[in-house]
Amino acid sequence: MAPPPSSLYTLSFFLAALTTLLVCASLRLLAILPRTPFRPQPIRRKPIATRVLIVLGSGGHTHEMFYLLRELDTSKYTHRTYVVSSGDAFSAQRAVEFEGELEVREKARLRRKEELEEEEDEKLEGQNGKIATQNEERQACTGPDHYNVATVPRARHIYQSILTTPVSSLWTLWKSFPPLLAAPPLLPDQSPQTPYEAAAQDLPDLILTNGPATGVIIVLGSLILRFFNLRGANSRGKCKTVYVESFARVKTLSLSGKLLLRVVDRFVVQWEALEGKGGRAEFWGVLV
Repeated sequence: MAPPPSSLYTLSFFLAALTTLLVCASLRLLAILPRTPFRPQPIRRKPIATRVLIVLGSGGHTHEMFYLLRELDTSKYTHRTYVVSSGDAFSAQRAVEFEGELEVREKARLRRKEELEEEEDEKLEGQNGKIATQNEERQACTGPDHYNVATVPRARHIYQSILTTPVSSLWTLWKSFPPLLAAPPLLPDQSPQTPYEAAAQDLPDLILTNGPATGVIIVLGSLILRFFNLRGANSRGKCKTVYVESFARVKTLSLSGKLLLRVVDRFVVQWEALEGKGGRAEFWGVLV
């Protein structure tokens, strides 16, 4: 009996390799995807500086996002990266205005603190000294050095053909990696000088989005980083994602919500009727 042709051996090897690759990729994906339902993780020591990446949409999405951020603790989230789509000048300008509001609020808080300290009795001076030292360790981080606005191409333009949408979406995905990997340094080719600069030039600790299509692309990019553990994205617990469904969604999830329901780390809804969707939706009341 004649031996089988070498082409059959080649085909068998190719199919076996492909099957092994698919199994390994599936197991890796299951390992990085969040558990259902959400389980609180052990509390780790809080870092001195962290970076949060905030995806802005346009119009209503942007308005809701900044309302969510109205009580943002700038001593905890020391660097903010705002991602906007090309042509969305409104969201970019709103980000700059919001950072200005944070700076004004912090200056007002410091003035009130100084006034209170002046009224304190001498007996409390030692205690005030300790409090001041703690505040220096966890100082509020506001001003141009502590935020940046990154622009990525639109995944799909108005009236764009559905045939070319995959190409533009891939281009958006490619362009989303620079803001994911790091914020630009204060000076070109300058290495980080402080923990705050180091956090800014590192992967984001948290990614926050509330429904724009750009947010889906950004979350996909973060999953790729975690899948391949690029720059320790998965092993260091970076690129955690939180999705907040729009207030306008009362009974059904948006398309972005349906796509991201099982891949983001936390999925928050604002109407009780949506609580428990997909076994993951969390309801904490109306947030906006």
